[in-house]
Amino acid sequence: MASRFTSTVKASHQEEEELLKQQRSRRPVLPHLTIYQPQLTAILSSFHRITGVAMGGAFYALTISYAATSLLSIPFDSAAIVSTVAALPVAVKVLGKAAMAYPFVFHAANGVRHLIWDFGKELTIPGVYRTGYAVLAATAVVGSYFLLW
Repeated sequence: MASRFTSTVKASHQEEEELLKQQRSRRPVLPHLTIYQPQLTAILSSFHRITGVAMGGAFYALTISYAATSLLSIPFDSAAIVSTVAALPVAVKVLGKAAMAYPFVFHAANGVRHLIWDFGKELTIPGVYRTGYAVLAATAVVGSYFLLW
């Protein structure tokens, strides 16, 4: 069993401040985050959360808008939405569809990845990266399919 020797010394407030400054000057300084290489796992985790919040926020915004417009007698039904979207230029429709398709597919595929992990599969570092690249591939393929459909 190891023992640790300690001692206490009476010091003035000024001496304590000087000692604290000396201790802080010898402490290592954390390098800035820009020197770290971004990891696939951190990026996919961040985007999974971001897409979930964005889609949830869009769902709540649409639901609240629908409820508010019906209370205020503003036309916000399927026919009004279809006529508004039909009047948009093709480029805007494609961008809007892509903005919905890719986050949805990514979030769904990454959710399946998490379910695989819940079963205790692919929990090694190579397995985590393999499933991460599979999520990106599925997002590209299925998202493009939804975009062109």
